[in-house]
Amino acid sequence: MDDAETAGNDASAGIYARESEYLGRYVQIGVAGGRLLSLSFPESADPGADDDHELLDRIFAYLEGKRDGFRDVAVALAAATADHHILTAVREIPYGEQASVKQVARMADLDPEDGDDLQRVRQALDDNPTPLVVPDHRVRDGPSAAPPVIEQRLRSVEGL
Repeated sequence: MDDAETAGNDASAGIYARESEYLGRYVQIGVAGGRLLSLSFPESADPGADDDHELLDRIFAYLEGKRDGFRDVAVALAAATADHHILTAVREIPYGEQASVKQVARMADLDPEDGDDLQRVRQALDDNPTPLVVPDHRVRDGPSAAPPVIEQRLRSVEGL
C-alpha cells in the first residue's frame, strides 16, 4: 500500500505468532522490510515463530475490544493489479461497518452489475493474504480468507 505506512516499529523480517484464547487459534504474521506479508490463524504456530511484535500487540488489543482499523499497517500485496484495487478498497471499510460485494466492486472501479467483476471481488476476498488488516470480515456477503469461526469472532468484536 503506501510507502509511508509501517507494519509497526519492528521492521525485522520474520514470523511471529501468539495464541489467542478468544479465537481458539494462533494469530500468525509474516513481516519483511517493515511490511506485513501474511496474516493467518493456524491451529499451531510455526516452530520458529517469535511471539514479540508490535502488530501482534495491536491485534490482541483489538480482540479485547480496542478499536483499530489497522489502516496504517503497511501491507505488501503481491496480487494482480485489479485484486490490489479490490483489497485496497476493502481496507477503506471503517471499523464496525459493513459493505456488500457490489459496494466493494464499485469502490474498486469495477462494474457492480457484471457477474465476472463480482466473482473477481469474491476471489480476491477468498485469496486475501492478510485478513483482519485487510478486513474481509466486513464484507457481509463475500467470503473471508479467515476460517469461518474466526470470521464470525472478528465480526463479533466489531458488533457486526
